Amino acid sequence: MQKITPNLWFDTEAEEAAEFYTSIFKDSRIKAVSQYGEAGPRPAEMVMTVDFELAGQGFTALNGGPDFKFNEAMSLLVNCETQEEVDELWEKLSEGGEKGPCGWLKDRFGLSWQIIPTVLGEMLQDDDPGKANSVMAAMLQMTKIDIEKLRSAYAQPAS
Repeated sequence: MQKITPNLWFDTEAEEAAEFYTSIFKDSRIKAVSQYGEAGPRPAEMVMTVDFELAGQGFTALNGGPDFKFNEAMSLLVNCETQEEVDELWEKLSEGGEKGPCGWLKDRFGLSWQIIPTVLGEMLQDDDPGKANSVMAAMLQMTKIDIEKLRSAYAQPAS
């Protein structure tokens, strides 16, 4: 059993969101759905929680009501190996949502995601501060992260 499980609060969209997310990521599935009973604060038989996995990571989605909304203080960072993976996840997750700067987006449910190629972290941690700074400057000009533009910036560091 996973020791720490992110719990995502929705108004009424927990099941829809879980189905959407599991349709996007490989090795993903809905594990269990529970409903409110007569004693619950929401209507009886309404979906209360959905337990699901995305790429092996467990999550719970809760239909808790309209009291709380997602914001950028919490986001899900997805490490991508290729530009194709970045492109696919960027387009699918941002559909009906909002594309932001530096690889950030909000999906149609308002949840924030960071779609980041693994090579970005490697470049930003380079021992040569000129290379790392050039990559940072290039990334700050992007919405969706472009690996080739990062590589160009890395190869031609600013003086």
